Amino acid sequence: MLTTKTVLLGASRRPALRRALVGTPVTRRVVERFVAGETLPEALAVVRRLTGEGIAVTLDHLGEDVTEPEEARASRDAYLALLEGLAPLGLGPDAEVSVKLSAFGQALPGGHDLALDLVRPVVEAAAAIGTTVTLDMEDSTTVDSTLAVLAELRRDHPGTGAVLQAALRRTEDDVRALATPGSRVRLVKGAYDEPPSAAHQGRRDVDAAYARCLGVLMRGPGYPMVGSHDPAMVDLAQRLAAEYGRTADSWEVQMLHGIRTDEQQRLAASGTRVRAYVPYGRDWYGYFTRRLAERPANLRFFLRALVSR
Repeated sequence: MLTTKTVLLGASRRPALRRALVGTPVTRRVVERFVAGETLPEALAVVRRLTGEGIAVTLDHLGEDVTEPEEARASRDAYLALLEGLAPLGLGPDAEVSVKLSAFGQALPGGHDLALDLVRPVVEAAAAIGTTVTLDMEDSTTVDSTLAVLAELRRDHPGTGAVLQAALRRTEDDVRALATPGSRVRLVKGAYDEPPSAAHQGRRDVDAAYARCLGVLMRGPGYPMVGSHDPAMVDLAQRLAAEYGRTADSWEVQMLHGIRTDEQQRLAASGTRVRAYVPYGRDWYGYFTRRLAERPANLRFFLRALVSR
């Protein structure tokens, strides 16, 4: 039986539907809630606003469907331009960047080496302005390659971050392996449609796995990044931080730009370090449809906007 999530994730890979929605003005207006514009100046304006409100940011230049090496090199260049744009703001680690290795050619023939070669100068440019890069995690088939790239980058830049998805059955082992001094790990539930052999399927099972993984990170000597909008998980993170004597600057909560913004501001005002995941760029369709798949509330918001145009 098809679920809403499965249908929406399937829609993210349908070119005809992509063309129809991208060209619809009402869709673009709704997307503005989640995406910080299509251009770098628009994204930097959002960065200045959020950081002025006490919210740190991680920026993602959208563009995952890379089919040629030239497109992968264009992704590298877009991130180098982004870091060049961030430099004058002097935000340091309050403005980092997130990259998907698929945008750097990971899925192409010889893509592992290509992605490593192209992402390395981005990591170096981030370090030069006093900030970091986090490697986003994609579907389960890419985990080994992504963690191998991470290990190579951490040889020279140990602050390079990683994302782990609690829904994947392997993640508890990966969390233990990465819970090391200085290791930055963003723990999320997971937005990809995975088979039962690779991932927990029920919400309760995913929540339980998230809680177990979060406990490992909070007990460890690394820097946990709690990627969740779930109040129960954020509350658990705060309790664990208190239990293990974590200082406010030794962990953070991360939420998506445009989702639970009032809660982001409340947490920041209360002393919790908060970082918004801020995507921008013209290729926003895949990102947008996955956000709809993740939370029914996002889909309801979109449908209300369509009927009220």
